Amino acid sequence: MRIPGFGKARRAARWLKRNLVPSALVLLYHRVAEVTCDPQWLCVTPQHFAQHLEVLKKFGPTLAVHQLEKALRQERISRKTMAVTFDDGYADNLYNALPLLEQHGVPATFFLSSGYLGQEGEFWWDELERLILNPGVLPKTLRVTVDGGTHEWDLGPAEQYGEEAFARDRSWNAMLPQERTPRQKAYLSLCSLLRTLLPEQRSHVLEQLRNARGAAGAGGRPSHRALSPEEVKKLADSSLAEIGAHTVTHPVLAALPVDRQREEIGGSKSRIEEILGRPIHSFSYPFGMQGDYTSETVAIVRDSGFACACSNFEGAIDRETNPYQLPRFVVRDWDRDTFVRFLEEWSRG
Repeated sequence: MRIPGFGKARRAARWLKRNLVPSALVLLYHRVAEVTCDPQWLCVTPQHFAQHLEVLKKFGPTLAVHQLEKALRQERISRKTMAVTFDDGYADNLYNALPLLEQHGVPATFFLSSGYLGQEGEFWWDELERLILNPGVLPKTLRVTVDGGTHEWDLGPAEQYGEEAFARDRSWNAMLPQERTPRQKAYLSLCSLLRTLLPEQRSHVLEQLRNARGAAGAGGRPSHRALSPEEVKKLADSSLAEIGAHTVTHPVLAALPVDRQREEIGGSKSRIEEILGRPIHSFSYPFGMQGDYTSETVAIVRDSGFACACSNFEGAIDRETNPYQLPRFVVRDWDRDTFVRFLEEWSRG
């Protein structure tokens, strides 16, 4: 039943809490780069990222995640406090993001998937994009097997995919409502499939897709690689960079047995601490929606020695927020005006 005026009252309550109770906002980035194809809309161009930082400097104080957690614990948070975070550990975080962060004096926390560090291959979602959405030939009926079960997609004429078709489709991303091509449909279906597989199952599916592409399926793109251990050290040398963990293989933790979750969480912490030679304190859940991890996962993160953890659902942070489930807002490749509108809307509640 709709209660007249209830919506306005609820909005007013949110406004009062936002403006009378000090709260913070954590922003989630992935990459600062310009690429030809970005189906997950993970990349923010250097130009737009610089604009975001200019806006943030005027908007309010910015903290690294471990500083934010400490401020929350000590109830020293001020209104419009912000934190900038990066997930995954792309090399462009060092070469494109860090110089701009240092130029504007904005700290950031970088959450790294340790199993990808120093590897020539790509993150699995990038490899999937390269195999399915980049120019090349695939079977008319694309098939993969997982645990004896077969999954298939009819590509039809899209088995042949040239530069002209790629140029036409390259601006597409998964959030657009437009009609999808057979390759785009296959890509999204495979994303859903791979997302919840065990790491070894996912690797097996990607191997089948590489074989389906033939010689064109081999080799990762340097533009999409993760940081090397030496680059992690260089990143950590900046006084503005906090390094955190993001599991080993970037799985959906809720899909793993508890012992595998411990390996992913504790293993990433141990490997990154080995690289840095010092403890790390912050974690972020891969994918990070509330169905992507469990209460057991949260307990494992806490028991592994982390002081806080970031999720990937939206919300403001105040002194009542669970430090092991800090909400974040994903930032897209927005221009200055769009980013300002986003912050103003959040500020108004």
